Amino acid sequence: MLGFNLFHEISRPFNMTYRCFSVSMLPGNERQDVERGGKIIMPPSALEQLTRLNIEYPMIFKLTNKKTRRITHCGVLEFVADEGKVYLPHWMMANLVLEEGALLQVESVSLPTATFSKFQPLSEDFLDISNPKAVLENCLRNFSCLTTGDVIAIKYNSKVYELCVLETKPGNAVIIIECDMNVEFAPPVGYKEDERVSRGEEFSEGMEEDPEGMMPEPEGFIAFRGEGNRLDGKKKKLTSESESEPQASHSRQPYVRGIPDYNYQIGTLRFIRNYRSANAKEEIPTEPFEAFKGEGFTLRSAKSK
Repeated sequence: MLGFNLFHEISRPFNMTYRCFSVSMLPGNERQDVERGGKIIMPPSALEQLTRLNIEYPMIFKLTNKKTRRITHCGVLEFVADEGKVYLPHWMMANLVLEEGALLQVESVSLPTATFSKFQPLSEDFLDISNPKAVLENCLRNFSCLTTGDVIAIKYNSKVYELCVLETKPGNAVIIIECDMNVEFAPPVGYKEDERVSRGEEFSEGMEEDPEGMMPEPEGFIAFRGEGNRLDGKKKKLTSESESEPQASHSRQPYVRGIPDYNYQIGTLRFIRNYRSANAKEEIPTEPFEAFKGEGFTLRSAKSK
């Protein structure tokens, strides 16, 4: 006798045509969770038919616009749509070049598990994200699959970024549920490396100017400026000409970080760049100098009281 397990039930594909609408047309509250992912909403009758057809899980569907012959792949989020209708994210409607109420073919398919994918941002603003791979990984949790050529939309910090799927392996359409997938990023559209390098070089060249030369000319009273005299009447020992020349020509106030400008005038702005040579050793800051700070004493003659 032949056992009942000798013949396996043959799975039959699901193939239906629906009127498609964007998620904004879905009755009820706004569904941002659909817009942020790659899943659609189908009618309850589709669930009943899928359970009878022995469909493989997870449920993956191939969406085809027969007029433009554009295709993509998606998962299903819920079965709460009106009969004869499906609701898609706006970015998916744009990829398929679909209008509201257009006919869309929905067919069940089986896809390989993803091992590699490559994305290209459509805006240079994506470079402002500090950790783009972590952001992408978090956003792709709302996707079931990826299709080469699609332009997906992800939302981060209340801003929407569009990414073009340049490549997927091992096929042009892959499942990304519970898989280890390597991710690469291509330069954003319109990105030019030469311009960014030249801007950086111009900024670094401007920083090469010594900030001491940009200090304002001394005005008014300057503490401890002048010549000193010895108490024994002898003349002060002069330094060599090589040491005195730079001191004589140095008429500007020395640039010291952390010392306030006591000659500051209200209503004026002075832009001084912070600069430190790459070969210079970092100095430990000392207590800032303040003029006339300390204890004093009074000279009195013997007759004074």
